Amino acid sequence: MGNPYEQDLDRNPANHQPLTPLTYFERAAKTFPDQTAIIHGRQRTTYRDFWKRSLRLASALAKRGIGKGDTVTVMLSNTPPMLEAHFGVPMTRAVLHSLNTRLDAAVIAFQLDHAESKVLIVDREFAGVVRQALALAKVRPLLIDYDDPDYAADAPYPKGERIGTLDYEAFVADGDEDFAWSMPDDEWDAISLNYTSGTTGNPKGVVCHHRGAALMAYANTIHAGMSKHPVYLWTLPMFHCNGWCFPWTLAVQAGTHVCLRWVRPKPIYDAIADHGVTHLCGAPIVMSVLINARDEDKRQFPQTVSFNTAAAPPPEAVLSGMADAGFAVTHLYGLTETYGPAVVNEWHGEWDRLEKGARAAKKARQGVRYAALEGLTVMDPQTIQETPADGETIGEVMFRGNIVMKGYLKNREASDEAFAGGWFHSGDLGVMHPDGYIQIKDRSKDIIISGGENISSIEVEEALYKHPAVASCGVVARSDDKWGEVPVAYVELKPGKAATEAEIIEHCRALLARFKVPKAVI
Repeated sequence: MGNPYEQDLDRNPANHQPLTPLTYFERAAKTFPDQTAIIHGRQRTTYRDFWKRSLRLASALAKRGIGKGDTVTVMLSNTPPMLEAHFGVPMTRAVLHSLNTRLDAAVIAFQLDHAESKVLIVDREFAGVVRQALALAKVRPLLIDYDDPDYAADAPYPKGERIGTLDYEAFVADGDEDFAWSMPDDEWDAISLNYTSGTTGNPKGVVCHHRGAALMAYANTIHAGMSKHPVYLWTLPMFHCNGWCFPWTLAVQAGTHVCLRWVRPKPIYDAIADHGVTHLCGAPIVMSVLINARDEDKRQFPQTVSFNTAAAPPPEAVLSGMADAGFAVTHLYGLTETYGPAVVNEWHGEWDRLEKGARAAKKARQGVRYAALEGLTVMDPQTIQETPADGETIGEVMFRGNIVMKGYLKNREASDEAFAGGWFHSGDLGVMHPDGYIQIKDRSKDIIISGGENISSIEVEEALYKHPAVASCGVVARSDDKWGEVPVAYVELKPGKAATEAEIIEHCRALLARFKVPKAVI
C-alpha cells in the first residue's frame, strides 16, 4: 500500500501558483490604492497610478513583441521609471537587466551583447556613455530616452542629449492600463539579470528567478523590521542586485519609495525629516556622508531610522556616530548571486552590556542566515567539509537555498564551478564562530600575499578607520619586487581634519604586525 498522502492530492491551479513579487504589487494597489507609493521631487504617485503605469509599460513592451526569453535593459538612476521597470518588465514574462550607471562604454557594450538586449531605456544623465557603448555593441535595441522633469537645478552632472527614437513618457502613454499581465509560467522563470564586477575577464551574468525575488521580499520585510507603510529612501542604487530586492519588498507592506538620484548629505537629511523616512540601505560610505555632513546640511527628526549596511563591518566610531545622529544600523552580507543580503547580524540585547571591545567584536561579524536561506556554512572548498566552528579556522563561505541564483547566463562552466558539491561558493574567506555566526576575513581572490604571509585587507582597513581623521579607506595589493605584493592604502579624510602619510602609517604600526602595515598611503 502506497503513501496515502501522495494519492489523489495532486497540484492544481486552485492549490498551487508560482511565487512572484508581482502579486504583492497587485495586492498593494488594490488594497491601498490611495497610499503614496513614490515620491520623486515634486511628483507624488499613488499605488493606483503606480500599478496603472506599470501595466502601461508592460503593454507598450508587449506591443513591440517583448515577451518570455527577451531582455529589457535599463540605464536608470533611482527614479520612478526604474521602479516601474521592476514590475512592468516581468509582467510581460521578460527579464529586467539593470546596468550599473558607473560602468564604462566597453563593459556596457559587452553586457548589451551578452544579454541580447531588445529594449534599452536610458536616463539622459547617461546618454554620453551609452552612445559610446552602442557604437561598440553588435545589438541594436529599441532605444528609449527618459527625460527626468525633476532633474535637480544644482545637479552635479548636466543632462545629456536625447539619443533614443522614443520618449519614455510617450512610450508608456501608448500602453493600455487594462493590459492582461502574465504570471510566470513557473516560479523558476527568470525575473532579472545582473552582472558581477569580476576582477578578471568579462563579468558574469547572474540570473535570478521569481521564487527567489518573492522570498527575498518577505525576508527583507522581516529582517528590516518593516511594519505597515514603511517609508524607504533610495540611497542604495537600484542597479545593485535589484536594490537588494527592495523595489519588490516595499509592495508587501505598501510602503513608500522616496527616490534619490545622488547621494548627497543635504537631500538625504531633508528627505528623512520631510517625508518621515523609516528605512534606508547603503554601503559604509553613505554612513560617512551622513555623520560627517556640515551642520547646516543636517536636520533633526523624531523617528529612529533603520539603516541596513553591507560590505565591511562598520567601525565602532561610525556606529556610535550613526546612533547619535538617529540611526539604528544593521549589518548585512550577501552577493549578487544571493539576490543581495542573505546574512544578517542578529543582535542579542545582552550584547549591549558587553565592554566596548567585546561589543565591537560581535558587531564585526556578518551573522547568520536570512530566514529565506536554507543553508549557510564555512567549508574547505576542496573537500567540501565544514571547518571547525572555532572562530579561527579559515574556509570559504558557502550558501544553499531558494535565494541563490539560477546560475550564470550562457556560462555553464562558471555555474558548475560555483555550485560544486551542492553549495554556492561565495569566493569569500571566513570563519564560523561557536555560536553559528560567520565572520568574513577576506575575498579569496583579493587576499594580499606578502613574502608568503597572508594579509587581510579588512583587518588593515579596520585599523585605518580607528584613526580620528579617516572618513573612508580601501586597501589593495601593489606588486613589489622583493615581497611579491605589499598593501597600499587609499584614504579619504574627514572634512576639516588633517593627517600626513607618515602619521597614518605610524598609527597602523601601533595596531598591526609590521608586515601588515601599508607601505604607502594615498
